Amino acid sequence: MRRTRSVAAVAVTMSAALVLSACGGGGGDSDNNGGGGGGLNDSSATGGKGNNGDGTYNVPEVEQGGDVTVTHDAAYTSYNNGARSANNFNNTLVLNTMISEPFVVTDTMEILLNADVMESAEVTSEDPQVVEWKIREGVTWSDGEPWDCSDFYLSWFSKSRLATTEDGGELFAPASTTGYDIMTGSCEDDRTFVGEFSETYADWTGLFGSKAILPSHILEQETGIEDVLELSADSPQEELDAAAEFWNEGWNGFNPDLMPSSGPYMFDSWQQGTSVTVVRNPEWIGNPGGPDSITLQNIADANAQVTALQDQQVHVIAPQANSETAEQLQALTSQGVTYEAKAGLTFEHLDINLAREKFQDLALRQAFAACVDREELVDKLLKSVDPEAAPLGSLLFLPEEPGYEDLYSDITGQGADAAKEILEEGGWTQGSDGVYEKDGERASLTISHTALDRRTDSVALIQGTCAEAGIEVINDTDDNFLDTRVSEGDYDVALFAWVGTPYKASKASLYSIGGGQNWSGWENQEATDQFETVKNSLDEDERNAALSAADKAYAEDVLSIPLFQVPDAWAYAENVDHVTYQGSDGVTWNAAEWEVTS
Repeated sequence: MRRTRSVAAVAVTMSAALVLSACGGGGGDSDNNGGGGGGLNDSSATGGKGNNGDGTYNVPEVEQGGDVTVTHDAAYTSYNNGARSANNFNNTLVLNTMISEPFVVTDTMEILLNADVMESAEVTSEDPQVVEWKIREGVTWSDGEPWDCSDFYLSWFSKSRLATTEDGGELFAPASTTGYDIMTGSCEDDRTFVGEFSETYADWTGLFGSKAILPSHILEQETGIEDVLELSADSPQEELDAAAEFWNEGWNGFNPDLMPSSGPYMFDSWQQGTSVTVVRNPEWIGNPGGPDSITLQNIADANAQVTALQDQQVHVIAPQANSETAEQLQALTSQGVTYEAKAGLTFEHLDINLAREKFQDLALRQAFAACVDREELVDKLLKSVDPEAAPLGSLLFLPEEPGYEDLYSDITGQGADAAKEILEEGGWTQGSDGVYEKDGERASLTISHTALDRRTDSVALIQGTCAEAGIEVINDTDDNFLDTRVSEGDYDVALFAWVGTPYKASKASLYSIGGGQNWSGWENQEATDQFETVKNSLDEDERNAALSAADKAYAEDVLSIPLFQVPDAWAYAENVDHVTYQGSDGVTWNAAEWEVTS
């Protein structure tokens, strides 16, 4: 059966993500309404000026001029946001301005065809499923080379799992292979990429996202490979090795000669660990962006971000959620600062690493969960920011989604006595120092995280409640934790956040056996099987049922502990217009739409 169906705008629900986050957001008094007041609200979500209302998006015509500085929590590290070791939110904030994708996801979570660079994207056959992506004529990289089918081909091939070492091992190291690994890709012509799927893939509009369409001509130039389109599973091993090595590592750091832009802005300058500046891309085919330049400045401390905004050193901030910051930003509204917040797609969680042998003991995992008091975390860390804040009870749903069920209220916060009972029934005995032990292993674990006050405070609270239960918790603060360590599984327990996207199939990368972001080595066959349904079914009820089953399987195994949903918050100076926040791409998702007044 063959049938053509053009893509249209899609209203979608929120889901877990492929992008890890060093940050969350702020919040304020929920009785206020943002827009200069502060507090949680949804009124600031606009869908963007570029939403054409017909399922497409174009950068709109805006007044040009002025420079904007945006703060974020950690430094830019890599141009290849699709690589496993580089896939993080702070890189996304920079690359939003530079890397084009077939679809734009707005702050209202609509999926719109990016008409600045795409002529169409459509399902041309449903059995088998075939999708055709057609590039708009005349689209180029900032170095003048065509943005064409070969770039799509490289993006697909690097995630297809077709390239292997001589002994069958992994060569490319993408953050996710979901969808790409069931697709065969080919170029019908220079502007048309065709993907044929071995099974139905519902979230096909999410493919080629995550800022992952990179310049194939640069890879060819740097590796000596004559034509990326000739790469296949049967290519000479030396070519596959060279392509994978450059794709994995060659785009780290800052090198404008190797990192052209396909978006409204392009790299201008870089101060390592401090800031990145982008300027308008003269080769951009769409309407020019508003600001003359946008500087992304790394300021980890939320109070320092607020001070920089107050002193007019920066123009846009999206700080961490804490009561002090919220109060400070609300006070600045009298000086013309706009402070807005809304319920976010980001959620904090504790991931337990099964590569550590002692954590394969279910009793230890259960006892640890029992001594993590999520109610205390929310009461002491979030309630002053958002009085409606509550613990999150699911790994796979947010509370506003159909299918949400609190699976962790009976697993966590049971208290010291309950945790001790679990350990003793599991064969653990309390040592002279008060810490339980079994077979020469102490009930001791290290929680690793980036240097954010909320996370440091979270660990301190967990240390207190778990010490009473005979479990030693050690704090490990590392500013670089999300850069390499988390993707290498270098931790006992990882405290970080996932940032949501509208694509449910993306969760398979996190929670399936062998998933590209299953860094803790979790193995739950039931959940993995359910994710096949999530990827393949076009029936939303069926997909939600499969997600619910996987969610329950993970809760029973106690492999990760969801803590709380973090509000998104941002503030901006009165001379910058139309700054909004998109849950997975952050505050710069529509930076080309901003207008700067004197």
